[in-house]
Amino acid sequence: MNVNQHSPHSDRDPFGLSVFSRGLYIGGAWRPAAGEGRIEVIDPSTEAVIASVPDATVADAAAAVEAAASAAEGWREMPPRKRSEILRRCFELMVERSETLAGLISLENGKALRDARGEVAYAAEFFRWNAEEAVRISGEFGVAPAGGNRIVVDYQPIGICVLITPWNFPAAMATRKIAPALAAGCTVILKPASETPLTAYALAALYEEAGVPPGVVNVMTTSTPGPVIAAMLGDPRVRKLSFTGSTGVGRTLLAEAAKNVISCSMELGGNAPFIVFDDADIDAAIEGLMVAKMRNAGEACTAANRIYVQSGIHDAFAEKFTRRMAALRVGPGVDPDTECGPMITRKAVEKIERLVADAVSRGAHVLCGGRTLAGRGFFYPPTVLVDVPPASDMGCEEIFGPVAPLYRFETEAEVIAAANDTEYGLAAYIYTRDIGRGIRVASKVEAGMIALNRGLVSDPAAPFGGVKQSGLGREGGQHHGIAEFMEAKYIATSF
Repeated sequence: MNVNQHSPHSDRDPFGLSVFSRGLYIGGAWRPAAGEGRIEVIDPSTEAVIASVPDATVADAAAAVEAAASAAEGWREMPPRKRSEILRRCFELMVERSETLAGLISLENGKALRDARGEVAYAAEFFRWNAEEAVRISGEFGVAPAGGNRIVVDYQPIGICVLITPWNFPAAMATRKIAPALAAGCTVILKPASETPLTAYALAALYEEAGVPPGVVNVMTTSTPGPVIAAMLGDPRVRKLSFTGSTGVGRTLLAEAAKNVISCSMELGGNAPFIVFDDADIDAAIEGLMVAKMRNAGEACTAANRIYVQSGIHDAFAEKFTRRMAALRVGPGVDPDTECGPMITRKAVEKIERLVADAVSRGAHVLCGGRTLAGRGFFYPPTVLVDVPPASDMGCEEIFGPVAPLYRFETEAEVIAAANDTEYGLAAYIYTRDIGRGIRVASKVEAGMIALNRGLVSDPAAPFGGVKQSGLGREGGQHHGIAEFMEAKYIATSF
């Protein structure tokens, strides 16, 4: 099915929602769920129901595992060059259909269209990168140190993979897992977030058009993820779990996977520090912060959550940054002029309200925003706060919204200690003209990814992942992403 093919009433259904929501995608076929349940998809800009998708049950989970198992041998034995060509075609189709996909993402997620376009480009790149890596998977051959035998190491697909993705990047979080898994020779079952399932189903149709065989990629939505995922992880044929989401849910999934000793990759929560030293280029730092904080309206695990500005430039920085934040245009994601779209749900807005109220009650001052916008939609305005106590809820939890708390600091040692005072360790940002200082501080900040004089850290060619409670393993990067979906087999031989 062509992602650009709309329903017969394309004027009323410009994104083909009636097509993409018609069934679960299992074994290369669109099929209803075993039960009669449906999951409504809400446009966060209007609170209107735009579609509904099937609500999968444990029986559907068993069918998906069976489909992935049936396709496993054929996909595993397919020549790497052929797999590579299929992945390359997935990339090409995503680029060709980028505007349709971006519009669909904006519609169901609410993110600004410009951010959705960036996501599609980023998501597609995982297919191009892994198409190139698929033909470069090689083993090892050597002589044992004692000289008695040869050491042969072969890298093989790990097996059926269960992939669980969040709502904030419905295309990119899926392709970041699917592309390396397919490059490695694995078959997969994707469970996308129920808030944003339409993009996942649209991409499933695109994969089919690109030549991905039936059963290699299966997609299912459910409102009862606990028992459905447990059923899949309880099947001995499932050997990998890759999850992106909150640390709390990650802990629960790790415990479930441990029952069958399933390999796990976890990309969990973040609480990223953004550090600006006195010698930084203020304008460049603010530009970087606008990206690090406001990409996807702050609904990103890598978002700048705690902004530390050295005292010598703190006030000037706060004034300029506040002007930039206050000038952002808030509106529906599908509006081309929107710079900050709505939050994903009413619950997300309520969390932001709680964090801001707590900070203000402890002495923080609001420089702009700070109050929920009236009217339909889950909107919260770009907000800047200063004098935020480090012990406030905002300093300890992921904000996941367009709220920027500023903290004043004096010394390098002080800000390093503050940056590390969290259970998380996903991303961090540092701005300074002194590259020696930048590298020194980067080496001491406890995070899996550091952006030095940059506001964007993600890149398909770089290993993405965190330390501490922010996760296990890496996605993307040279060999790192594919390695998560492979196992090393050692063969000892003499000749």
